[in-house]
Formats: sequence, C-alpha cells, structure tokens
Amino acid sequence: MKTIYNRLQKDGVTLAVQGCEHLNRALVIPKQAALDHNLEIVSVYPSLHAGGAAQVAAFELFDHPVEVEHLVAQAGMDIGDTFIGMHVKHVQIPVRTSVKEIGKAM
Repeated sequence: MKTIYNRLQKDGVTLAVQGCEHLNRALVIPKQAALDHNLEIVSVYPSLHAGGAAQVAAFELFDHPVEVEHLVAQAGMDIGDTFIGMHVKHVQIPVRTSVKEIGKAM
C-alpha cells in the first residue's frame, strides 16, 4: 500500500481504497480530499474482517483518513475481485493485464 500511495502522490493522484461488502463498499480517502470534493463522510472503521487488509493499511497510512460512501474515480484497479465498477466513471475501457494475482489476492 505504501509503495502505490507514494507513487500516486508524486503524480498528484488521490488514492481511494474500497472496502468489502461488510462496509457497504465504502472508500477510505484522506479527509482533505473528501472536503475538497464535497463527499459524504460515513461512520465506519475498517478491520481485517470488515473492510479488508488493503483498507486497514490505507487507514493507517493516510493523514486524517475518513470513509466516504461514494465517489466517481477516473481510473481504478480491481484487486481481489472487489467490484470497483460502482465507483468508476460509467463509460470505461477495462484493461486486462497478464498479472492475475498480487500477493494472495485473486
């Protein structure tokens, strides 16, 4: 998480990490991004079994992390079959790479 976060920050890209269905697929982002984009902040807190390891890692990494209910991302990477489509622009072109697994996510 730290590697991708640091790389995206260098390019001025805000990372949002979607949680699992136990958090209604809420997204963790830095609080300033939520305020800048007028996003609704919700009261949930991720754990390994409610949100997932990626959300927990992002929550620990971000300065002032918050969870938001919805956003419209310009791009996304679906890791572990988390169904990010609900948070990406309606018209999109999926890119299918040869990499099918990152760590234990499938």
